[in-house]
Amino acid sequence: MTYRIVVNGDPHVVDAAPDTPLLYVLRNDLGLNGPKFGCGLGQCGACAASVGGKLTRTCSIALRDVGDNPIVTLEGLGTLQRPHPLQKAFIEEQAAQCGYCSNGMIMAAKALLDRNPRPSDEEIKDALADQLCRCGTHNRVVSAVRKVAMEPAR
Repeated sequence: MTYRIVVNGDPHVVDAAPDTPLLYVLRNDLGLNGPKFGCGLGQCGACAASVGGKLTRTCSIALRDVGDNPIVTLEGLGTLQRPHPLQKAFIEEQAAQCGYCSNGMIMAAKALLDRNPRPSDEEIKDALADQLCRCGTHNRVVSAVRKVAMEPAR
C-alpha cells in the first residue's frame, strides 16, 4: 500500500505493508538513524519519536496507525549547525556514552519539557524512567535536561 506521511516537516510517499512498524519506515525507507531498534517490544525507548505530538515507541506502532499525524525524529529537532538545546546540553554534559539510548532520552526529555518547561529533578527522573540505558549515564542525562529547563525562555 502507499502511505503519505510527514516526517520532520517533509512529506514522503512510502510503499509498505500496513502492519510495517513505523521504525522500519523511518530507518530503512527514509534513512533516518536517530530512532534505533532496541528491544522491538516498545519497552526500551531507543526507537522513540514524536507522532502527533506524543512520545511514541515507533517499533510498536504500525504504519497504518500513523494516519495524518506528523512525525518528528531526533533529526527533526536540530541540525549540526544549530542543534536543539537538548542536543547541545547532551553534548556539553557528556550525557551519551555509547549513544544507543540518546535518541529515546532526548525525545522523552523533549516531550517532558514541552508539557512542563520547568520540571523538578524528580519529574525529570520520572519522565526518563522508561528509557533504558546500559551505560549508566542517568545522572548526566538528568543534568542535561535540568540545564535546558533552567535556561531562559526557549
